Amino acid sequence: MPVPILKQGAFLIACIQPGLSDHQLLMLEDHLSGEVERSRAEGVIIDVSALDVMDSFATRTLRSISQTTRLRGARTVVVGIQPDVAFAMIQLGLTMDDVSTALDLEEAIATLAAGRAKRHGRG
Repeated sequence: MPVPILKQGAFLIACIQPGLSDHQLLMLEDHLSGEVERSRAEGVIIDVSALDVMDSFATRTLRSISQTTRLRGARTVVVGIQPDVAFAMIQLGLTMDDVSTALDLEEAIATLAAGRAKRHGRG
């Protein structure tokens, strides 16, 4: 698998590196779906901070990953969208509707942990 998936407590973390092909992004989607089930993860964090561009296919795939993992019982947060990338995405009409985003890994973990506490009646 070109994108390593790490487990941190109840969460999975995937760091997308530049140069990933469309096929590899689709493989990541399939792999994450299986890992959510196998590890019983409650959250998925996808770190895109290394990317200096996100095209329409990558954006659609991230939305699809978020929807797929949500149907599998895990919430997804995309972290690290660079300011220039965000600006370009808006200019191109690429949106991350219904996908949670965070500035960094720490914020993503806090977001998922808060949602987890709320689901378990601790928030």
